[in-house]
Amino acid sequence: MSTFALIAHDLVRTLGTRRVLDGVSLTAAPGQRIGLIGENGTGKSTLLRLLAGADEPDAGRVVRPPDLGFLHQEMPFEPAATITAVLDEALREARADLAELDRLSAALTDTPPDAPQYADLLVAYGDRLESAQASDAWDADRRAELTLAGLGLAALARDRTLASLSGGQRGRVALAALLVRRPAALLLDEPTNHLDDDAAAFLEAQLRALPGTVVVASHDRAFLDAVCTDLIDLDPSVGGPTRYGGTYTDYQAAKRAQRERWQRRFTEEQEEMAELRRAVEVTAHEVAPGRARRDNEKMGYGHTAGRVQNQISRRVRHAARRLDELEREQVDQPPEPLRFRAATLASTATDGILVSLRGVRVPGRLTLERLDVSATDRLLVTGPNGTGKSTLLAVLAGRLGATGELRRRRGLRVGLLAQDTVFDRPERTARETYEATVGAQRAESVPLLSLGLIGAADLDRPVGQLSVGQRRRLALALLVADPPALLLLDEPTNHLSPRLCDELEEALGAGPGAIVIASHDRWLRSRWPGRELALPTAATDAGNGTS
Repeated sequence: MSTFALIAHDLVRTLGTRRVLDGVSLTAAPGQRIGLIGENGTGKSTLLRLLAGADEPDAGRVVRPPDLGFLHQEMPFEPAATITAVLDEALREARADLAELDRLSAALTDTPPDAPQYADLLVAYGDRLESAQASDAWDADRRAELTLAGLGLAALARDRTLASLSGGQRGRVALAALLVRRPAALLLDEPTNHLDDDAAAFLEAQLRALPGTVVVASHDRAFLDAVCTDLIDLDPSVGGPTRYGGTYTDYQAAKRAQRERWQRRFTEEQEEMAELRRAVEVTAHEVAPGRARRDNEKMGYGHTAGRVQNQISRRVRHAARRLDELEREQVDQPPEPLRFRAATLASTATDGILVSLRGVRVPGRLTLERLDVSATDRLLVTGPNGTGKSTLLAVLAGRLGATGELRRRRGLRVGLLAQDTVFDRPERTARETYEATVGAQRAESVPLLSLGLIGAADLDRPVGQLSVGQRRRLALALLVADPPALLLLDEPTNHLSPRLCDELEEALGAGPGAIVIASHDRWLRSRWPGRELALPTAATDAGNGTS
């Protein structure tokens, strides 16, 4: 394993007409675990791709260790690949190290110490031994089994293809492969998506134990708190991306203070420039050619005029010089951050039960004896992967059939935010998608910008060019623009920026209508104000594992 640092210098990347990264630099030394945070669309995934070599910068350079691993938000393996094939690839280098050590050991045994090639064999053996020790090659196969178990995959048959797995399971298989490999630099994009509590805790422990470098883009506030030694905020700031030492909790306080300093400096500079402009204008008038003398200036005018005029001229020059300096070096006004401003998430319904389930079964996916959702309910659905949380939401929404008794109030409007955000017309802009979905009249009365989910600069970008998090924001906007009486949210904080997660949580607590959420988000769950439905593990069909 290499012990080199991962270094990026002055990276610039433009996608289409939009400069996503502008002069970003970072150094990640072995032992450092750096979290990338910022609003959706600020370039977290783009930066990871540049660091990994999956994309090239328009300017700047990256120095990376040769053994680097990258977990994409999207699956890096072919759908036809089996779990065994993925693990074999992850174990390939460790097994090659052990095989080469056996070969070199045999060669050293058969070669006399005074032979010319003996020294070279000894050096090669030492290098290979160092590599095997760094990756803990002797324990690699056992580590693979422990990793699969830790990520909740132990029950899956090894001959299962990736295409036959759920989206969450595929992501966990890819993550397991990287943890088994133990590369010198590990780059992770939203690694805790689809992880339950035990799997997230296992991942945190594994990352803290790695001797190499970790750079991770994550919305998971509990994960950032538990893992990171540093955070890099890609949101706009006076000096560009800002690095903060410590956890997410430390960052929150420092970020607020930094924002206040920036706003204070901007305000003070604007006030000083306004005063200087007034001073230049007034004093310039005092020395204007042909200005009539005031009565109190006529006595002794010839004696003092030159001295007074020179003093005033100096004041004009000094003020003008300072004004020019400030205008050249003034800080930009802090951009107004996106703020989630939906009036309500769900609409008012008359009191009573909206949906009632009795003895509901979806074979291999869900078993639920009883559930009533009232008109003002706040229900959090929890449980390990595979217990049927997404299945329950799909049943409540009427998108999935089930046996048993299901009663839904006549005319009930239901909205579902699914885990996977897919738009049929990716060539449409965000604005066009919004208007086509909610209708022209609703789009006019509730403009997309007014919801605080999509920025003005992204309104006319094709949906297919938006980041995963921005597409998630747009999907949420389509629901809350015309709130349903029953809002169903499947992992609503996935891919969203930490700040939006905070604001969304605040909106979930109050207001009309019923809201049902399925979530692994430990930060959200620890602050949930409503009731909770914990689905039992017994409902799981381990061979299916639909979350």
